Amino acid sequence: MAAVEPAYEEFRKQRLEENRRRMQELNLAALSQTLKKSCPKPSPSKYCKPKTPRIDMGLVEVRRSSRVAAMPAASYKEVKYEYMEMPRRIYKRRALLDRSHISDGARTKAIERAEVLQSNLEPIYPSFVKPMLHSHVKVGFWLGLPVGFCKSNLPKNDAIITLEDEDCNEFQTNFLAQKTGLSAGWRGFAIDHELNDGDAVVFQLVKPLKFKVYIIRAMEQKDSNEVIDEPH
Repeated sequence: MAAVEPAYEEFRKQRLEENRRRMQELNLAALSQTLKKSCPKPSPSKYCKPKTPRIDMGLVEVRRSSRVAAMPAASYKEVKYEYMEMPRRIYKRRALLDRSHISDGARTKAIERAEVLQSNLEPIYPSFVKPMLHSHVKVGFWLGLPVGFCKSNLPKNDAIITLEDEDCNEFQTNFLAQKTGLSAGWRGFAIDHELNDGDAVVFQLVKPLKFKVYIIRAMEQKDSNEVIDEPH
């Protein structure tokens, strides 16, 4: 072991001497000094400065114009909102419960009167009787016409059909050929003439796209006591 240690120590010294000689040949020491001198010194601004405590100016508008500088600053601080309850709006129900309840007898008599009126019309003009239902005059406002009458007398395509009442007032309605009925415009006619469930209406086709309309009121059957009272 004693002979090994001097040999290792001698080898280490030789390596150190060889490395020092190479460094001198490469001039590494001078290069190191040059790099140190060429590196810029750190800027003093990069050092953290103690923060100055911020003064709370409040939520106010900054007025930069000298013209308004003397005016009081507007404050935008949160204002506690006091909830005010709005009055509840009450809507009136549609006139579904206040309509008269027509018995089957009153409906039948209205239809009979309409058929009598139809029989007295000029036969050269085709006509039909249409009893009014709740869906015709209160909700939906869709009036289906007799299919056979439509196929024989009305156009095969959609068209505008005029309804003329007994006072010669005219109303435009949309006729849907595929569904054989009146849609838009019929609602205005029904409301304007105050049609009710149980009434009977006579339609007389006086022109290719014009009906003369006669209304028979079921409520007129008072003498027969067919109109029953509303349930309590």
